[in-house]
Amino acid sequence: MIASACAGEPARPLIGATLLTGTHAFYKDLEAGLRDVATARGYDLVVVACEMDPTRQAAQIEDFVARRIRALIVAPCDSSAVVPALASPARAGIPVFTVDIKAHGGDIVSHVASDNLQGGRLAGETLARLIGGRGKVLIIDHPTVASVQDRTRGFDEMMQKYPAITIVARPSADGQRARATQIMEDMLQAHRDLAGVFGINDDSALGAANVIEAAGRKDIVVVGFDATEEAQAAIRRGSPLKADIAQHPRRIGETAMDHVTRHLAGERVPANVPIEVGVVDASTLAAPAR
Repeated sequence: MIASACAGEPARPLIGATLLTGTHAFYKDLEAGLRDVATARGYDLVVVACEMDPTRQAAQIEDFVARRIRALIVAPCDSSAVVPALASPARAGIPVFTVDIKAHGGDIVSHVASDNLQGGRLAGETLARLIGGRGKVLIIDHPTVASVQDRTRGFDEMMQKYPAITIVARPSADGQRARATQIMEDMLQAHRDLAGVFGINDDSALGAANVIEAAGRKDIVVVGFDATEEAQAAIRRGSPLKADIAQHPRRIGETAMDHVTRHLAGERVPANVPIEVGVVDASTLAAPAR
Protein backbone atom coordinates (compact mmCIF):
# COMPACT_ATOMS: atom_id res chain seq x y z
CA MET A 1 0.00 0.00 0.00
CA ILE A 2 1.08 3.59 -0.59
CA ALA A 3 1.88 5.43 2.63
CA SER A 4 -0.34 8.44 3.38
CA ALA A 5 1.16 11.91 3.08
CA CYS A 6 2.57 13.51 6.17
CA ALA A 7 0.53 16.25 7.82
CA GLY A 8 0.77 19.49 5.86
CA GLU A 9 2.12 17.79 2.72
CA PRO A 10 -0.09 17.39 -0.37
CA ALA A 11 -0.68 13.79 -1.36
CA ARG A 12 0.97 12.73 -4.61
CA PRO A 13 -1.61 11.73 -7.23
CA LEU A 14 -1.95 7.95 -7.41
CA ILE A 15 -2.21 6.44 -10.89
CA GLY A 16 -3.02 2.77 -11.48
CA ALA A 17 -2.10 0.64 -14.48
CA THR A 18 -3.13 -2.93 -15.26
CA LEU A 19 -1.33 -4.64 -18.13
CA LEU A 20 -2.13 -7.96 -19.75
CA THR A 21 1.34 -9.29 -18.89
CA GLY A 22 4.47 -8.16 -17.16
CA THR A 23 6.76 -10.79 -18.68
CA HIS A 24 6.91 -9.74 -22.33
CA ALA A 25 9.73 -7.36 -23.34
CA PHE A 26 7.19 -5.07 -25.04
CA TYR A 27 5.29 -4.50 -21.81
CA LYS A 28 8.45 -4.05 -19.78
CA ASP A 29 9.41 -1.23 -22.14
CA LEU A 30 5.89 0.22 -22.06
CA GLU A 31 5.96 0.20 -18.25
CA ALA A 32 9.34 1.95 -18.30
CA GLY A 33 7.80 4.71 -20.41
CA LEU A 34 4.92 5.07 -17.97
CA ARG A 35 7.30 5.24 -15.01
CA ASP A 36 9.62 7.78 -16.62
CA VAL A 37 6.86 10.33 -17.06
CA ALA A 38 5.15 9.49 -13.76
CA THR A 39 8.39 10.18 -11.92
CA ALA A 40 8.95 13.42 -13.79
CA ARG A 41 5.39 14.61 -13.04
CA GLY A 42 5.41 13.64 -9.37
CA TYR A 43 2.91 10.78 -9.51
CA ASP A 44 2.79 7.60 -7.48
CA LEU A 45 2.34 4.89 -10.11
CA VAL A 46 1.25 1.34 -9.28
CA VAL A 47 1.57 -1.16 -12.14
CA VAL A 48 0.10 -4.67 -11.98
CA ALA A 49 -0.33 -7.40 -14.61
CA CYS A 50 -3.17 -9.88 -15.00
CA GLU A 51 -1.12 -12.42 -16.99
CA MET A 52 -3.83 -13.02 -19.59
CA ASP A 53 -6.60 -13.60 -17.00
CA PRO A 54 -9.70 -11.37 -17.56
CA THR A 55 -11.11 -12.18 -14.13
CA ARG A 56 -7.86 -11.15 -12.47
CA GLN A 57 -7.78 -7.94 -14.49
CA ALA A 58 -11.34 -7.10 -13.42
CA ALA A 59 -10.33 -7.60 -9.78
CA GLN A 60 -7.29 -5.36 -10.25
CA ILE A 61 -9.53 -2.61 -11.64
CA GLU A 62 -11.88 -2.93 -8.65
CA ASP A 63 -8.91 -2.71 -6.29
CA PHE A 64 -7.69 0.46 -7.96
CA VAL A 65 -11.16 2.02 -7.67
CA ALA A 66 -11.20 1.19 -3.96
CA ARG A 67 -7.83 2.92 -3.60
CA ARG A 68 -9.27 6.11 -5.10
CA ILE A 69 -6.74 6.50 -7.85
CA ARG A 70 -6.78 9.68 -9.94
CA ALA A 71 -6.58 7.86 -13.29
CA LEU A 72 -6.52 4.31 -14.63
CA ILE A 73 -4.42 2.96 -17.50
CA VAL A 74 -5.47 -0.39 -18.98
CA ALA A 75 -3.96 -2.75 -21.54
CA PRO A 76 -6.86 -5.23 -21.77
CA CYS A 77 -6.09 -8.93 -22.00
CA ASP A 78 -9.51 -9.38 -23.62
CA SER A 79 -11.00 -6.40 -25.43
CA SER A 80 -14.61 -7.48 -24.81
CA ALA A 81 -14.32 -9.07 -21.37
CA VAL A 82 -12.82 -5.91 -19.88
CA VAL A 83 -15.83 -3.73 -20.74
CA PRO A 84 -18.07 -4.61 -17.74
CA ALA A 85 -15.14 -3.99 -15.39
CA LEU A 86 -14.76 -0.45 -16.74
CA ALA A 87 -18.18 0.51 -15.39
CA SER A 88 -16.77 0.75 -11.87
CA PRO A 89 -14.17 3.49 -12.54
CA ALA A 90 -16.79 5.32 -14.62
CA ARG A 91 -19.18 5.40 -11.65
CA ALA A 92 -16.36 6.64 -9.43
CA GLY A 93 -15.45 9.44 -11.85
CA ILE A 94 -12.02 7.95 -12.57
CA PRO A 95 -10.78 8.66 -16.12
CA VAL A 96 -9.65 5.59 -18.05
CA PHE A 97 -6.92 5.44 -20.68
CA THR A 98 -6.04 2.39 -22.76
CA VAL A 99 -2.64 1.45 -24.15
CA ASP A 100 -1.63 -1.01 -26.88
CA ILE A 101 -5.01 -2.79 -26.93
CA LYS A 102 -8.42 -1.16 -27.28
CA ALA A 103 -11.46 -1.97 -25.18
CA HIS A 104 -14.60 -2.75 -27.18
CA GLY A 105 -16.63 -0.32 -25.09
CA GLY A 106 -16.50 1.73 -21.92
CA ASP A 107 -15.81 5.43 -21.41
CA ILE A 108 -12.21 5.79 -22.62
CA VAL A 109 -10.55 9.21 -22.55
CA SER A 110 -7.68 8.33 -24.87
CA HIS A 111 -6.21 5.24 -26.53
CA VAL A 112 -2.50 5.15 -27.40
CA ALA A 113 -1.18 2.27 -29.48
CA SER A 114 0.92 1.29 -32.44
CA ASP A 115 -0.70 1.77 -35.83
CA ASN A 116 -1.56 -1.92 -35.89
CA LEU A 117 -3.59 -1.78 -39.09
CA GLN A 118 -0.65 -0.35 -40.97
CA GLY A 119 1.65 -2.81 -39.23
CA GLY A 120 -0.48 -5.69 -40.49
CA ARG A 121 -0.29 -4.32 -44.01
CA LEU A 122 3.48 -4.05 -43.76
CA ALA A 123 3.69 -7.61 -42.43
CA GLY A 124 1.59 -8.90 -45.31
CA GLU A 125 3.55 -6.98 -47.92
CA THR A 126 6.86 -8.16 -46.46
CA LEU A 127 5.83 -11.82 -46.24
CA ALA A 128 4.45 -11.75 -49.79
CA ARG A 129 7.76 -10.39 -51.07
CA LEU A 130 9.76 -12.99 -49.16
CA ILE A 131 7.79 -15.93 -50.61
CA GLY A 132 7.68 -14.57 -54.12
CA GLY A 133 4.00 -13.66 -54.10
CA ARG A 134 2.69 -17.23 -54.00
CA GLY A 135 2.22 -20.17 -51.66
CA LYS A 136 0.45 -21.27 -48.49
CA VAL A 137 0.59 -19.03 -45.43
CA LEU A 138 -0.26 -19.59 -41.76
CA ILE A 139 -1.34 -16.89 -39.30
CA ILE A 140 -0.61 -17.64 -35.64
CA ASP A 141 -3.38 -15.51 -34.17
CA HIS A 142 -4.64 -14.07 -30.89
CA PRO A 143 -8.16 -12.94 -31.86
CA THR A 144 -9.47 -11.80 -28.47
CA VAL A 145 -7.44 -8.58 -28.44
CA ALA A 146 -8.25 -5.57 -30.60
CA SER A 147 -4.66 -4.76 -31.56
CA VAL A 148 -4.25 -8.20 -33.11
CA GLN A 149 -7.62 -7.89 -34.83
CA ASP A 150 -6.26 -4.75 -36.51
CA ARG A 151 -3.01 -6.50 -37.43
CA THR A 152 -4.72 -9.42 -39.08
CA ARG A 153 -7.20 -7.11 -40.83
CA GLY A 154 -4.31 -5.17 -42.33
CA PHE A 155 -2.58 -8.42 -43.26
CA ASP A 156 -5.75 -9.71 -44.95
CA GLU A 157 -6.11 -6.46 -46.88
CA MET A 158 -2.63 -6.87 -48.28
CA MET A 159 -3.20 -10.53 -49.14
CA GLN A 160 -6.06 -9.51 -51.44
CA LYS A 161 -3.38 -8.14 -53.76
CA TYR A 162 -1.77 -11.58 -54.02
CA PRO A 163 -4.31 -14.11 -55.35
CA ALA A 164 -1.62 -16.80 -55.57
CA ILE A 165 -1.21 -16.74 -51.76
CA THR A 166 -3.60 -18.86 -49.67
CA ILE A 167 -4.08 -18.49 -45.91
CA VAL A 168 -4.51 -22.11 -44.82
CA ALA A 169 -5.21 -21.66 -41.08
CA ARG A 170 -5.45 -19.11 -38.25
CA PRO A 171 -4.90 -21.02 -34.99
CA SER A 172 -4.63 -18.96 -31.81
CA ALA A 173 -1.60 -19.25 -29.55
CA ASP A 174 -2.87 -16.48 -27.24
CA GLY A 175 0.42 -14.69 -27.86
CA GLN A 176 2.33 -17.40 -25.97
CA ARG A 177 5.48 -19.06 -27.28
CA ALA A 178 4.80 -22.53 -25.91
CA ARG A 179 1.43 -22.65 -27.65
CA ALA A 180 2.90 -21.28 -30.87
CA THR A 181 5.53 -24.02 -30.74
CA GLN A 182 2.88 -26.74 -30.49
CA ILE A 183 0.82 -25.15 -33.24
CA MET A 184 3.80 -24.97 -35.57
CA GLU A 185 4.67 -28.61 -34.95
CA ASP A 186 1.11 -29.58 -35.89
CA MET A 187 1.00 -27.30 -38.93
CA LEU A 188 4.23 -28.68 -40.34
CA GLN A 189 2.54 -32.06 -40.46
CA ALA A 190 -0.78 -30.78 -41.78
CA HIS A 191 0.69 -28.45 -44.44
CA ARG A 192 3.98 -29.85 -45.67
CA ASP A 193 4.11 -27.31 -48.51
CA LEU A 194 3.76 -24.29 -46.23
CA ALA A 195 5.67 -21.24 -47.50
CA GLY A 196 5.24 -18.58 -44.82
CA VAL A 197 4.08 -17.74 -41.31
CA PHE A 198 2.83 -14.49 -39.81
CA GLY A 199 3.25 -14.49 -36.03
CA ILE A 200 1.11 -11.73 -34.50
CA ASN A 201 3.76 -11.06 -31.85
CA ASP A 202 7.35 -12.11 -31.40
CA ASP A 203 6.61 -14.94 -28.99
CA SER A 204 4.38 -16.45 -31.68
CA ALA A 205 6.93 -15.80 -34.40
CA LEU A 206 9.91 -17.10 -32.42
CA GLY A 207 8.04 -20.22 -31.34
CA ALA A 208 7.23 -20.96 -34.98
CA ALA A 209 10.73 -20.13 -36.20
CA ASN A 210 12.37 -22.43 -33.65
CA VAL A 211 10.24 -25.38 -34.79
CA ILE A 212 10.92 -24.67 -38.46
CA GLU A 213 14.64 -24.40 -37.82
CA ALA A 214 14.73 -27.61 -35.77
CA ALA A 215 12.96 -29.41 -38.61
CA GLY A 216 15.65 -28.27 -41.03
CA ARG A 217 13.11 -26.48 -43.22
CA LYS A 218 14.82 -23.66 -45.09
CA ASP A 219 11.85 -23.10 -47.42
CA ILE A 220 9.52 -21.49 -44.84
CA VAL A 221 9.89 -17.88 -43.78
CA VAL A 222 8.42 -16.15 -40.72
CA VAL A 223 7.44 -12.53 -40.19
CA GLY A 224 6.82 -11.34 -36.64
CA PHE A 225 5.49 -8.28 -34.83
CA ASP A 226 7.31 -6.40 -32.02
CA ALA A 227 10.99 -6.43 -33.05
CA THR A 228 12.25 -7.38 -29.60
CA GLU A 229 15.99 -7.75 -29.11
CA GLU A 230 15.66 -11.53 -29.23
CA ALA A 231 13.78 -11.36 -32.52
CA GLN A 232 16.33 -8.98 -34.01
CA ALA A 233 19.12 -11.36 -33.00
CA ALA A 234 17.26 -14.23 -34.70
CA ILE A 235 16.97 -12.18 -37.89
CA ARG A 236 20.66 -11.28 -37.80
CA ARG A 237 21.81 -14.89 -37.50
CA GLY A 238 19.69 -16.01 -40.45
CA SER A 239 16.94 -17.96 -38.68
CA PRO A 240 13.57 -18.58 -40.40
CA LEU A 241 12.42 -15.30 -38.82
CA LYS A 242 13.32 -12.96 -41.66
CA ALA A 243 11.50 -9.74 -40.80
CA ASP A 244 9.60 -8.04 -38.01
CA ILE A 245 7.29 -5.08 -37.52
CA ALA A 246 8.97 -2.69 -35.10
CA GLN A 247 6.89 -0.99 -32.41
CA HIS A 248 7.87 1.70 -29.91
CA PRO A 249 6.39 0.58 -26.58
CA ARG A 250 8.33 3.05 -24.46
CA ARG A 251 6.92 5.91 -26.52
CA ILE A 252 3.43 4.46 -26.08
CA GLY A 253 3.85 4.53 -22.29
CA GLU A 254 5.30 8.03 -22.29
CA THR A 255 2.52 9.36 -24.51
CA ALA A 256 -0.22 7.74 -22.45
CA MET A 257 1.11 9.20 -19.20
CA ASP A 258 1.49 12.60 -20.83
CA HIS A 259 -2.19 12.42 -21.82
CA VAL A 260 -3.11 11.54 -18.23
CA THR A 261 -1.27 14.65 -17.07
CA ARG A 262 -2.93 16.89 -19.63
CA HIS A 263 -6.39 15.50 -18.90
CA LEU A 264 -6.02 15.95 -15.15
CA ALA A 265 -4.98 19.56 -15.84
CA GLY A 266 -8.24 20.14 -17.69
CA GLU A 267 -6.90 19.93 -21.24
CA ARG A 268 -8.55 18.04 -24.06
CA VAL A 269 -6.54 15.13 -25.42
CA PRO A 270 -7.06 13.17 -28.66
CA ALA A 271 -9.23 10.08 -28.40
CA ASN A 272 -6.88 7.96 -30.51
CA VAL A 273 -3.13 8.31 -30.93
CA PRO A 274 -1.45 5.96 -33.44
CA ILE A 275 2.28 5.46 -32.94
CA GLU A 276 4.18 4.70 -36.15
CA VAL A 277 5.61 1.27 -36.96
CA GLY A 278 8.22 0.05 -39.43
CA VAL A 279 9.83 -3.04 -40.95
CA VAL A 280 13.01 -4.53 -39.51
CA ASP A 281 14.94 -7.10 -41.55
CA ALA A 282 18.54 -8.12 -42.22
CA SER A 283 19.11 -5.08 -44.42
CA THR A 284 18.08 -2.63 -41.70
CA LEU A 285 19.88 -4.24 -38.77
CA ALA A 286 23.52 -3.45 -38.10
CA ALA A 287 25.90 -6.33 -37.56
CA PRO A 288 26.10 -7.42 -33.92
CA ALA A 289 28.84 -5.83 -31.84
CA ARG A 290 32.03 -7.84 -31.40
